[in-house]
Amino acid sequence: MLGDVPRDQDIYRNEAFGPVAVLSKFQDFDAALDEVNDSRFGLQAGIFTRDIYKAHKAWDVLDVGGVIIGDVPSWRVDNMPYGGVRDSGLGREGIRYAMEDTTEMRLMVLRTPTPDA
Repeated sequence: MLGDVPRDQDIYRNEAFGPVAVLSKFQDFDAALDEVNDSRFGLQAGIFTRDIYKAHKAWDVLDVGGVIIGDVPSWRVDNMPYGGVRDSGLGREGIRYAMEDTTEMRLMVLRTPTPDA
């Protein structure tokens, strides 16, 4: 865990594919939400609050693929869509999305000719 990392550092501005957590302190909930959105990434967000209004505000404001209330953002089950927005991936993981990715969608239209045609 890294604390008080300057916002211009690579470890702060880029996704770290490893066991790294960058921690920031906040007194204002809106400022915390703004800082999450001040990124070109948006995989998932974990919000720890008992305030239902803050939970809904996080859902409304955050530009991420999923908002998990009361748990870490890596929590998931197979049938839920898991993925990100912006530069945090393309598409979603999960059973439905795996089936869509491995299926070639096709269409056939067959019109019955009218008798006078």
